[in-house]
Amino acid sequence: MARRTGGRLRAAVAGGALLTAAVLALPAAGQAAARPDDPPAGPDVPLTELLTRLKTSYLRTETATESYDRAAEAAARQRADAERMDRQLADQRVVVAAARDELGLMARQMYRDGGVSPFLSMLTGRTPQDFFAQRHTLQRAAGRQRDVLGELTRSEARLKALNATAQRALDAARHTRDVLAARKKQVETGLRQVEATLAGLTGAQSEALRTLEERGDAEAQTDFLDSRALGDDPAGRAPSAPGDRAVGYAFAQLGKPYVWGAQGPASFDCSGLTSQAWAHAGIAVPRTSQGQWAALKHVPLRRLRPGDLVVYFKNATHVALYVGDGLVVQAPRPGATVRVSPIAADPILGAVRPDPGRQPLKDYRPRSVPRGHGGR
Repeated sequence: MARRTGGRLRAAVAGGALLTAAVLALPAAGQAAARPDDPPAGPDVPLTELLTRLKTSYLRTETATESYDRAAEAAARQRADAERMDRQLADQRVVVAAARDELGLMARQMYRDGGVSPFLSMLTGRTPQDFFAQRHTLQRAAGRQRDVLGELTRSEARLKALNATAQRALDAARHTRDVLAARKKQVETGLRQVEATLAGLTGAQSEALRTLEERGDAEAQTDFLDSRALGDDPAGRAPSAPGDRAVGYAFAQLGKPYVWGAQGPASFDCSGLTSQAWAHAGIAVPRTSQGQWAALKHVPLRRLRPGDLVVYFKNATHVALYVGDGLVVQAPRPGATVRVSPIAADPILGAVRPDPGRQPLKDYRPRSVPRGHGGR
């Protein structure tokens, strides 16, 4: 199995762009921005050190991108909360205004009648029955006044509470907007560092780095497959019907550029690709790789089937879509395009399944990797 997959792996690696992230210590979110003290690349920098610097820059940028995506999700939720609070405030203001109007009408009527309710102007009888009728009407009028006053008091208290809640929602939205701007700045800083480093490479350095990375990816994949971490006959496993549609969608995106925060159709980031692939298959999944790792059902790698999501790095900051035979489709990094990659090119955290209740297809024929993107 490892040897058969190896030929397809070499084709996939040769067809990919260079420099995916490798096994590195993940920096904290607050350190996601590029560091200004990183020395520039030069002709005397060893290739292994240069590759490490670039991978570190990619990983910082991807970490910042994940933070940006989470902040964008929070901002969308908070905008919806603020809009809902605005509608509730408008409705409550109508209720308060109506209660105030009714109390004002009662006060004006009592003033015109010399402090006597208009109901009492009809009570001119002198019989006992008239007396009891008058008392009953007075009680009803006083009761209605108390009810309206109580309704106004409660409505004003609710209006005050809604105002406070709306202000908190507005403050949270403003804070998240500021966080979003900071995350964007982090990503842009990382991108500029990567671009500057790549721009400083000679043609010989670029080619040597490509060879170095491909060699490392191939060795990592061979070790991974030889460990039988994928179990027996991973190439023979069938996806569910939605999983197959997700794979088809991912294949259709090959060659499109990675753009941080993008969800298609022209470009993608890593979790934008996986979330849209499954949305196309009719199943909604969280927008970010960390959200996908936290919310979806975890599956052991030995049961991995096409359509499952493979999550990478210890903080779940990268994700790809498994397409079978030890390969994934991913939007790997800034400056690259959606491509087919060996599953072990990055350190695997685990895998999740968006449709755990769906049965695998019968008589499944694996989709071929589109020509020019790692197919045989």
